Amino acid sequence: MSQQERFRTILTLGLPIIGGMLSQSLLNLVDAAMVGRLGGKALAGVGLAGYANFIAISFVIGLSSAVQSTVARRCGEGRNDEAARPVNWGIILALLIALPLSLLFSSHSEYLLGLMSQDPEVLAIANDYFDYRIAAMAAVGVNLSLRGWWNGTHRPIVHVRLLVLMHLLNVGLSFGLIFGRFGLPALGAPGAGLGTSLALFAGCLLNALMVWRDARPHGFLRWRNGVSSLGTMLRLSVPHSVQQLFFSLAIAVLFWIIGQIGTEEQAIAHVLINLALFLILPGVGLGMASTSLVSHALGRNRPTEAQQWGWDVIKTALAIMCLLSLPMWLAPEQLLSLFLQDPQLIDQARLPLQITGLAICLDAASLVLTQALLGAGANRLVMLVSISGQWLFYLPLAWLVGPHFGFGLTGIWLVQLVHRCLSSLVFIGIWRSRQWAEIRLG
Repeated sequence: MSQQERFRTILTLGLPIIGGMLSQSLLNLVDAAMVGRLGGKALAGVGLAGYANFIAISFVIGLSSAVQSTVARRCGEGRNDEAARPVNWGIILALLIALPLSLLFSSHSEYLLGLMSQDPEVLAIANDYFDYRIAAMAAVGVNLSLRGWWNGTHRPIVHVRLLVLMHLLNVGLSFGLIFGRFGLPALGAPGAGLGTSLALFAGCLLNALMVWRDARPHGFLRWRNGVSSLGTMLRLSVPHSVQQLFFSLAIAVLFWIIGQIGTEEQAIAHVLINLALFLILPGVGLGMASTSLVSHALGRNRPTEAQQWGWDVIKTALAIMCLLSLPMWLAPEQLLSLFLQDPQLIDQARLPLQITGLAICLDAASLVLTQALLGAGANRLVMLVSISGQWLFYLPLAWLVGPHFGFGLTGIWLVQLVHRCLSSLVFIGIWRSRQWAEIRLG
């Protein structure tokens, strides 16, 4: 391939994945807008429950990358007749993990949510919303496994089209169940949770039907000689899920640390973190494209080509993320005024926002290479490096620099800048070593 063809391949795979991620973020904003019409208590309750649901979903989120990398590896090896068997075990693991956990979380939801808020009105709304959302945990896990098939076979656009249909259904159902329209009962804010769960189940069924029609010749729902894939799925999915769980918990601890400084700083941090999570989506999406490209190349026994895909995806992600970060550097006040009304808060947030823009660009290599290493099967290594960086470096230093030594929010964000830079350097060193090319998925 020429360099131009390689970048075209990266964008062809990565842009649909990014589009799917952006659509989910847009859906969250639409849900917030609808629930926000019911008042601040309703919005706070849904936000609280949504965060708790994110922690719960982290237990199954590793299934997507595990299925995707294994499918891509088998396609690269020419084992097309059994390429879909990893999807089978992904579905089984999704059900085995999600069904008992959803019951456990639902039965203890009042206690879990009570750890994050003391307001009885907020907790009443959050509890009902969370119970509806957690009921669809199995559907989320199955959908993640099915997504691994489309991404692993270099057809993420199919999953994006399905997402669009699912989101449209979600908006209609949630609107009807919140406000009692279309002959549906008016459930208030919890209706948004029920609408989302119903849309997830409908999308899961449609996705399963589409995969069954496409992947049946490749071993989908056929179990002969496929037991060895179970160990591979566990070895790949568990570290990634643990990594995501600790990531979600790290955000909670970070908010607690910032809370030791003040409530105004927490409000600013909420805006900055959500902007950062939104703007890293291109890096994550392109990284997920590298998962398939790297695994497919390794399946063809071409480690040099696999390594080059990692470098090329980093260049693409860095260019896009630097472009998207320009408003943070050039017009921070205008951007912050979309979320903050107090001029004093805007002034206080300006420098941390500019630091965020730089940190996002420095994080490009880390975002891409963590996903590329998942494609190589180095999931445990990614987990250890990521968790160590967050919990042994960033969070302790954030507490020392911020509330303890009194450098405030700006100090915490400077620590984050150093953390993201060091993380990228560590992953670049791992990628250069090429020891990951020796991993066999089975």
